[in-house]
Amino acid sequence: MTEQGASGRIEQLIQALQDENEALRDHAITSLGQAGQEALPRLIDLMSDEDAVIREAATSAVVRMGPSVVEPMIEALQDDSWAIREQAASALGKLRDRRAVEPLVRAIQDRDGAVRTAAVWALERIGDSQAVPGLIDALMDSTLREDAARVLKKIGDVRAVEALIDGLLGSNWMVRRHAAEALGKIGDPRGITPLIDSLQDEDWLVRRNAAESLARLGAKDAVQPLLPLLEDENTMVQETVEAVLASLGWKPTAQ
Repeated sequence: MTEQGASGRIEQLIQALQDENEALRDHAITSLGQAGQEALPRLIDLMSDEDAVIREAATSAVVRMGPSVVEPMIEALQDDSWAIREQAASALGKLRDRRAVEPLVRAIQDRDGAVRTAAVWALERIGDSQAVPGLIDALMDSTLREDAARVLKKIGDVRAVEALIDGLLGSNWMVRRHAAEALGKIGDPRGITPLIDSLQDEDWLVRRNAAESLARLGAKDAVQPLLPLLEDENTMVQETVEAVLASLGWKPTAQ
């Protein structure tokens, strides 16, 4: 195919990418993904389209191109358009390339909330512990802290322990839920005392997660503080605590 013919074919596919027919869009996504870098500038333009469906379709086509688009997507994190920055972050998450970790950590500080959220999501997909310091900072951002706590839990790095303890003792119930679970997953004994304190949390899932984490930590000191939760107002907490106490070696007949 001549250069002009290839260019014309790309334009046809770009038009199809904007069609209302989902099957046609899917075909265009696949074909553009195989078209190579020549299609990239047009796709990046479409990543700022006012229609979210078209933006996401363009991003899907870019992702199909594979590792060769990582550097262009990192550059796109600096674009003037918030939509392009958001879609670039999303693309980098789907590509799961570790080269993107530091640029995405910087994107956590973006002026646009949608971009910040997309950056945290992307870091979750990549799952690299290099992101931990940036995610700890994100716990201080009211729009990001719930997502950041969830990602820290998933990555499970010891550097997150102090930040998660702060989150566990904070005012946001969703952060407390994630922090209570994360501290057990990370397995650092510094979490034991704060988790015992959290057995009295007003949120039932914090109490349940704290109990499960204490079991993971093998915290024998938690047996006495756990006993009152056998009569917790929430039956799921009761059931969890029964199992946790059994795992810690407590037997009702011994009391």
